[in-house]
Amino acid sequence: MLPVYSFHWLNSLSALLFQDFIDITLSKTQRKTPTVVHKHYQIHRIRQFYMRKVKFTQQSYHDRLSQILTDFPKLDDIHPFYADLMNVLYDKDHYKLALGQINIAKNLIDNVAKDYVRLMKYGDSLYRCKQLKRAALGRMCTILKRQKSSLEYLEQVRQHLSRLPSIDPSTRTLLLCGYPNVGKSSFINKVTRADVDVQPYAFTTKSLFVGHMDYRYLRWQVVDTPGILDHPLEERNTIEMQAITALAHLRSAVLYVMDLSEQCGHTLDQQVELFNNIRPLFANKPLLIVANKCDVKKISELTEENQKIFSDLISEGIPVIESSTLTEEGVMHVKTEACDRLLAHRVDTKMKGKKVHDVLNRLHLAMPNKRDERERPPFIPEGALQRKRAMEVDQPKRKTERDLEVEMGDDYVLDLQSKIFSSYCHFYKPWQHFINILIISTSQCGHTAFALPDPVRPRKLSREGPGRTWMGDRLGTPGSLVKTAFEDEEMQEIRVLAKQIKDKKQMLIVESKEKDKHGPRMPRTATKVRHVSLIITFLFVFQSHYALQARRSRSLVRKRKREASAPPTSRTRSQSASRPPRDKSGLRDPKVPLTAVIHKILL
Repeated sequence: MLPVYSFHWLNSLSALLFQDFIDITLSKTQRKTPTVVHKHYQIHRIRQFYMRKVKFTQQSYHDRLSQILTDFPKLDDIHPFYADLMNVLYDKDHYKLALGQINIAKNLIDNVAKDYVRLMKYGDSLYRCKQLKRAALGRMCTILKRQKSSLEYLEQVRQHLSRLPSIDPSTRTLLLCGYPNVGKSSFINKVTRADVDVQPYAFTTKSLFVGHMDYRYLRWQVVDTPGILDHPLEERNTIEMQAITALAHLRSAVLYVMDLSEQCGHTLDQQVELFNNIRPLFANKPLLIVANKCDVKKISELTEENQKIFSDLISEGIPVIESSTLTEEGVMHVKTEACDRLLAHRVDTKMKGKKVHDVLNRLHLAMPNKRDERERPPFIPEGALQRKRAMEVDQPKRKTERDLEVEMGDDYVLDLQSKIFSSYCHFYKPWQHFINILIISTSQCGHTAFALPDPVRPRKLSREGPGRTWMGDRLGTPGSLVKTAFEDEEMQEIRVLAKQIKDKKQMLIVESKEKDKHGPRMPRTATKVRHVSLIITFLFVFQSHYALQARRSRSLVRKRKREASAPPTSRTRSQSASRPPRDKSGLRDPKVPLTAVIHKILL
């Protein structure tokens, strides 16, 4: 597959003018190489200093000129369309000659550097080495100055090449051609997003313009060519030759645009004559004639002679479609017809190629003919049908709160507690005993644990009387005990014991607070102040006659230093204190009698 040609990367080639070329290279040599040398240095060091400058300058010129020769496209390696287009625009001979001169200059600079480096090895002083370096750099710059015309020409080519549109010669292409000012640019503006300048005078378009569009999920490019006049090929100028080059080399569908109203300044006979002159360029390409400006005059409104022109074209198998870019009448029909014809032509071309047999053996489409009128439905096993029917049955959908709100209307009341209970009750039901223990263990610390209520609890509470409350009403009350429906005698004993432990702890806390008879605790840094005299005659402290004296605090008693402890006789690891499991911590040992535990708590 051929690459998509784009010469925008030529913008990286700047400063092709010889004076800028020389200034940049010499400045780079001065910045990138050492600049200080003295005559009392050893001679080999002085030689090396100037050799380095000569070699660096030669390498800079060599790299820059090699980049020019490499980046500029070679006419023998690119697509024939671009090769002929560059020949039309820049003159192939002049282009090759300029690149050849640059190549010769590169080789001359390399030879000059090689000769002067050899001479510098025999330099016996700093002055001689410096003069050899100066002569070498001067000759290199002189060689480059002689390439002034070649560099200026290549700079103009570079600027023009970088502005060329990116046209892929091998992709699906619609090519517009015809006399100037017949509506080619208006058509490309309608079918693509290109913005080509449209003016009411001839030769508004002086170069190739390309636009892109999509059709049948494929990428298409539409090329607008400059107008062509009817005269011999040798007399055509550069603008017209661009259109001829595109017609000759692009694999495309050709749309020959004609002006029915003859407002372009050329009659229909002249337009048909031009069509016949360039008809050899349409060989092996889908061809379509676009009768433009039908909003001004239609084919049916033409004279019989002009109508005969189009009837002859139709009889030759060339389709003629009326269109108007002003009212957009027939524009989409022209686009569809041209694209379909090009797709069919490309398929036929591939079928006639040599690679078609390698592709056809991979894929074969069998189309069986109808044998008789008997119906032969596809066989589907009964098990597959049952599974299919089972899949079609809608599963019961869980009702959301929004569904209930729509169904109940104004009677809907949102109750999140009951919703949480109904959603998770089936999960917490087996763990009810564990939840009761968790409630008691957390209530000992003064906190309340969250536990789900018993589903039958509200009904039991209603039977027991108004004095009992449901757990949902007591959530958030610190230290509350929740009585569930799964309690037995042992659980009731645990509840009574837990309540006594809690009451005892509260009593101990109150007694501890009452024993603390000291005042507010002050830090040691706050010194106590006592009054020396109480002779107060003024209202403010700083005007009083009594003195304030800080009482001396107790001296710090130095403690006896810690002595070195004796090393342990045994280095075995000591056993840590045993701890009860977490699920039994805070509960009494079943081996201890209940009465003894209660007696200890009440002491």
